[in-house]
Amino acid sequence: MFNPVISPHDANTVLISCDMTGSYITHDGGQTWRMFNLRGVVKYFAFDPVDPKTMYAGNQGLWRSTDGGETWKLLYPQPSALRGVKMNSDHADETLIAEPNPLGTIVALAIDPDDHRVLYVAAGKSQSFSLFMSRDFGGTWQELNRLSEEPRRIWIDSKSTKGAPTIYLAGKHAIEVRTSSGFQGLPAPFELTDVSLGFAADGKPTMYAASPKGLFVSRDGGANWSESRLPGSGAKFRTVATSLRHPEIAYASYNQLTEDNEILNKLRGRSGDWFGVAKTIDGGKSWQLVWKESSKAAPNVHDAWITERLGPAWAENPLELGVAEQDPNLAYGTDFGRTMKTSDGGANWTAMYSRKVPGGEWTTTGLDVTTNYGVHFDPFDSNRQFITYTDIGLFRSEDGGKSWQSSTFGVPEAWLNTTYWVLFDPKIRGRMWSVNSGTHDLPRPKMWRHTSELTYKGGVCRSDDGGKTWTKSNDGMEETAATHIILDPNSSPEARVLYVAAFGRGVYKSTDGGKSWTLKNNGITQSVPQAWRLVMDSGGTLYAVLARRSEDGNIGNDGDGAIYRSRDGAEHWERIALPSGVNGPNGLAVDPDNPQRLYLAAWARAAGMHGDGGGIFLSEDGGKTWRQVLDRDRHIYDVTIDPRNSNVLYASGFESSTWRSTNSGERWERIPGFNFKWGHRVIPDPQDANAIYVTTFGGSVWHGKVNGKAQPVDIATPELEPGTQNDGLGSDVPK
Repeated sequence: MFNPVISPHDANTVLISCDMTGSYITHDGGQTWRMFNLRGVVKYFAFDPVDPKTMYAGNQGLWRSTDGGETWKLLYPQPSALRGVKMNSDHADETLIAEPNPLGTIVALAIDPDDHRVLYVAAGKSQSFSLFMSRDFGGTWQELNRLSEEPRRIWIDSKSTKGAPTIYLAGKHAIEVRTSSGFQGLPAPFELTDVSLGFAADGKPTMYAASPKGLFVSRDGGANWSESRLPGSGAKFRTVATSLRHPEIAYASYNQLTEDNEILNKLRGRSGDWFGVAKTIDGGKSWQLVWKESSKAAPNVHDAWITERLGPAWAENPLELGVAEQDPNLAYGTDFGRTMKTSDGGANWTAMYSRKVPGGEWTTTGLDVTTNYGVHFDPFDSNRQFITYTDIGLFRSEDGGKSWQSSTFGVPEAWLNTTYWVLFDPKIRGRMWSVNSGTHDLPRPKMWRHTSELTYKGGVCRSDDGGKTWTKSNDGMEETAATHIILDPNSSPEARVLYVAAFGRGVYKSTDGGKSWTLKNNGITQSVPQAWRLVMDSGGTLYAVLARRSEDGNIGNDGDGAIYRSRDGAEHWERIALPSGVNGPNGLAVDPDNPQRLYLAAWARAAGMHGDGGGIFLSEDGGKTWRQVLDRDRHIYDVTIDPRNSNVLYASGFESSTWRSTNSGERWERIPGFNFKWGHRVIPDPQDANAIYVTTFGGSVWHGKVNGKAQPVDIATPELEPGTQNDGLGSDVPK
């Protein structure tokens, strides 16, 4: 989590961004949050100094909201200049293609406090950056100065000359200053990993900098620096933040701090390496450790389930801090999973991402950044549900999804990171199997690009009490990233036949309910078979989907993904030809009423504007021939058949979309309301035929209606057909 920015008009309104593409806004001081998605990771936010409803956000484009964050429109590049959206990478990351594009990418923004029509931005192309100004809310731009490097932040001195204000820009190696009398660069004597600036009542600037060499303070706008030390030794600093109007108060995120009295530390049984947040109230002359943790949680840090489940060190000390300019006692810290808030100057820090349900477990506030694969419903207990997660394993609800608790007791420690799937025995109450791994985020290439799949840890666990406790069930199965498990419904409850997809090893089979396993790869030709998904049709024919190992677009090598079919219980496999140009199969569904009808979800290769070889493909002859039925979205993660009606299908992927077909895949329409960039899988709601769950890569689980109100594709970017020009964003100039 990054960029906590508090509104100068209303301290209850806060913006935060996440590296998983989502951004979040609260209007009640963090009690509840709403996600909005601008099709990419937001790097910075800014509030208009005059209009409390106007705010800005920047990623691959500059966006503006004039209705308090409810909707956002593209400000730069100008909508009329937009020629397309390129997204051919593995994550479908987006690049806006515009002509003309005089600024390039905007990397920092500030708004003139004396005239909110005036915007200052740092922008550039090919690592060449300049300072630009607009006098008409971003309609037109004027270049002011060339910059020596890419700046990370911009500040404007509200007490400087009106019409020609003093502007400070902080980069990695220098502070650059523009005044009414000229422009100068002030090289820093150390690397600037983070900088924060505030202006005292007399207008003098105080600047704090975090650096690999320590923590530093400048009281003359970056011309001179003095080291500012914490009590103890060895501290490393991540980020520092001060209040724009109260620069005597600042907060710094630290780790690896050793107390001066190391002997006392050891007597207390502590490691001696502390992390947390330090605070100064005298401009950096002295610091107090207001957040101080090691292996034990601090009494003034009131976290939610992350500390309970993973310990205080998992999320680490804050990656970024944000302090309210109107109240230096109000600050937010964001880290590898949490958002923490203090409203009493650091005396207490409280989790804003989750809260305890009275008489229950944990529930969300809306600030969710988790990756998950499935929502699973116990067939014997409608109140018992599971979510299979990356990074945090398996969670269970006993109250119909109102609250959740960790559900990995007994899973080997090396496997705890990810539960990829769970399976219920349809005849025996409480009996379940889970597939787990210490390797997360499969089948994304980043996980195997620099690692051998044969070193992955993981395997199968079994539970006989509804997922409350688990036992390793891996005899005969080598350590592997186990990613999927299915059951032959015709097998005996006392000797269940199970199949497991083992990423990097192939397909394992058990004929005794998971007590023992045998590798079944006869006919599979890949040297490292990245078995990802398994499907069994109504006649018992088995399909295995192997993920690809190449990203460069080449087809016809050992790195291609593949689909295999077995008609004899995995004893022999035959390869099914993929559609022309496709080498990234991701999901497969078989019509339960017609086993010859196959639906393939495919992932594009990195080629062209939008990627090639991705979408949804249909075969009506058991995989002999294929035709494409959806190509508007080419990064499809999975396709799902509604168990109540085989004519209804769902799909999701990494292009801010969920899709629905009501005529057996012949025509697809976007489901309104869902706009998270990276979708995983659609799961029909068993309690409501008009509702679905959507699991995501970094946006938690979404739940909503399929027949919602029609609306634009999403709140940010219009859908662009190849060769067309965007004309759907309009303009929204503040008054």
